[in-house]
Amino acid sequence: MKMVKSLILGSAAGLIAMSGAQAADLPVKAKAVEYVRICSLYGAGFWYIPGTDTCMKIGGYLRVDTTFNAAGTQGQPEWSGDAGQGNRYVHNFFTRSRLALTVDTRTATEYGVVRTFGQGDFTFDTFGGSTNPTTLSPIGAFTSSQLHSAGGGYVAVEFAFIQFAGFTFGKSASAFATPWHGYPGNNTSFLLGGHDTVTGVNNIQYTAQFGNGVSATIGLDDPVVFHRTTLANLTTVNAFAAGTQGYGGVFTPDIVANIRVDQAWGLFQLSGSLHENRAAYNAISGTPGAEVTGHPDTKWGGSVMAALQIKNLPTGAGDDIKLDATWAKGHTKQVISTSGGSPSFLMYGDTGLAGAYQSIGFGATTDSTFLPTAFGGDGNIHLTTAYGVRGAFNHNWSPYWSSSLFGSYAAVRYDDVSAAAICGRIGHIPVAGTGYSCNPDFNTAQLGLITRWTPVKNLTFSAEVGWFHLDQKFTGAALFAANQAKPAAVYEFKDQDTVYLNVRAQRNF
Repeated sequence: MKMVKSLILGSAAGLIAMSGAQAADLPVKAKAVEYVRICSLYGAGFWYIPGTDTCMKIGGYLRVDTTFNAAGTQGQPEWSGDAGQGNRYVHNFFTRSRLALTVDTRTATEYGVVRTFGQGDFTFDTFGGSTNPTTLSPIGAFTSSQLHSAGGGYVAVEFAFIQFAGFTFGKSASAFATPWHGYPGNNTSFLLGGHDTVTGVNNIQYTAQFGNGVSATIGLDDPVVFHRTTLANLTTVNAFAAGTQGYGGVFTPDIVANIRVDQAWGLFQLSGSLHENRAAYNAISGTPGAEVTGHPDTKWGGSVMAALQIKNLPTGAGDDIKLDATWAKGHTKQVISTSGGSPSFLMYGDTGLAGAYQSIGFGATTDSTFLPTAFGGDGNIHLTTAYGVRGAFNHNWSPYWSSSLFGSYAAVRYDDVSAAAICGRIGHIPVAGTGYSCNPDFNTAQLGLITRWTPVKNLTFSAEVGWFHLDQKFTGAALFAANQAKPAAVYEFKDQDTVYLNVRAQRNF
């Protein structure tokens, strides 16, 4: 019996072991692999984020710029600072390397497409704008220039917005802007004569589509970063008629709007803006007890723009003309505008006047001015008038070569009260017998030509040459105090010119 029992138990154990081994060898159903699927709803480059119904596109560009005889990268003319002085503190050329990354997501909903878009620029460029010790921050103070050290660089946020049911929330182009901003056909980021929020501005806006290419947009823009130049308190007017920044804190956002028609033949757009000129106090910023000095009444300024693009030109496939014209009163930033701040101008050059050290030309860019009654003024804000036009003709020589001829003209005008206040408190000393006259008005003109070579798709090499002209309205000569590297001397008032050369390599992806 013991032998039989042992045989039975052994057989059972063997069967259990065999069944276990067979169970382990059975194939197990694998988890389904989620492959990335192409999303064809929104154009090339979109794909579905695995496990979601959201489509995403990642893109951008890598760009390398070198600009000669300039005040900075991307074609900034030598119109101020050490570059405007033309001394040995300024660099002869500037370089920049930039990687821009964009992320675009879109999701179809019962309310329409929900879109998010962001762009970050990873940038490294030439340290500072000059080596002049008087313009550098003291040791221990943090400045953005420290990010241009070896192995350094910085990240700039150009766009970051959400779009939903016709609304846009976040950092995006102003509703005032044209699709080409300040780039009708140029590389330079410093083509004056019109609006430029190509790097975005914080806003809320709503766009209505009426069909047949007709749309209208209304928005509220945060004016601090892009929509203000100077509200000049003329209590302290320096030798260059600039005054002191007198803007107070923002109370009301800029109100902007456009109506636009997009057709096969091109585009037509009308834009408008309203801008608050709100001073702080009659005393300049930082004055103890400034609150009791009073302040001028707030005034509203504004601007209008008309823009036109003409396609299907007989000169060749893909050729077009882009034009925009702007008039502003109390909103000069809509005319004297770059992709960053609005410049004022201070340039030096040669002179033929006996006894003069050099020639000089300057222009102060302001939205408005005021002179308190305590200093002989009327205490009111006077709005500055500005107007400009810019444009380009873009021609394709072949699938690989193209050129653009571009230019601009802009003017800044002060009313009689502002001009009298500025000239009555000017900081330089007129030289008798030279035909001296004081007039703070000025004009600017620009002309440029760019040629591009695209040997393969999305890889472009370009060279751009540009000319900038400052038409200032002072005459005669004056004695100026020492200014940075310039000595105290007699300077002749004279129009000024400068040219630059920009070369670029760019790969889009």
